[in-house]
Amino acid sequence: MLQRMSGVFIGALFGTIFVVANAHDPLNPAIGIALRVLAVLTFAGLLALALLAGRRGQPAPDDAEVPQADWFRGKFAFVVGAEAVLLIGGNLALRAAGAPEQTAVAWIALIVGLHFVALMAVWKRRSIAVPGATLTALGATGLGMAATSAVAWVPFVSGVLSGVALLGGCAYAITHTYRSAARP
Repeated sequence: MLQRMSGVFIGALFGTIFVVANAHDPLNPAIGIALRVLAVLTFAGLLALALLAGRRGQPAPDDAEVPQADWFRGKFAFVVGAEAVLLIGGNLALRAAGAPEQTAVAWIALIVGLHFVALMAVWKRRSIAVPGATLTALGATGLGMAATSAVAWVPFVSGVLSGVALLGGCAYAITHTYRSAARP
C-alpha cells in the first residue's frame, strides 16, 4: 500500500502545483485565490484520508487488478526517463520555434498525461487511465489554443483543469483505498 500511496501523493502534489502555479490572469484574482486555497485544502484532506486508511490496515485489491511487487523500477523508470526527456526537449523545441510561453504548461500536461497512459499498462491499473486521458486532452487542447486569440486561457485549461483532474483522480484512489481498508 505504501508504494501505491506514494504515487497518489505525488499525483496530488503535482495536481496542487498545477492549480497554484496557473490560477492567475485572465481569471478574476478572487477566483484565482479561491482555486489555490481549494487545491491546498484538497491536498491536505487527501493526505489526512490516506493516513487514516493506512491506520486501518491493508486495503482489498484494487478492482481485481494485480498488485505490483515493486512499482518504481524497470519499466516505470523507463517511462519516467522518457517523460523527462520529452518534457525538457519539447519545451526547448517550443521555445526555439517561438511558441508563446503559455505552451509550456500545455506541453507539460500533454506529456504527464501520456506518462499516465503508459503507466496504466506498466502497473496494470485502469484507474489512472482517466486522469491520463484527461491531461493528454487538456494538454493537446492548450497547444491548439496557443495558436489562437485564446492563448491567455491556456494556463487555465491546461494547468488549472489538469490540476483538478489530478486531484480528482487521487481523491478517487484514496477514497477507494480508505473504503477498502474499512471493509471487514
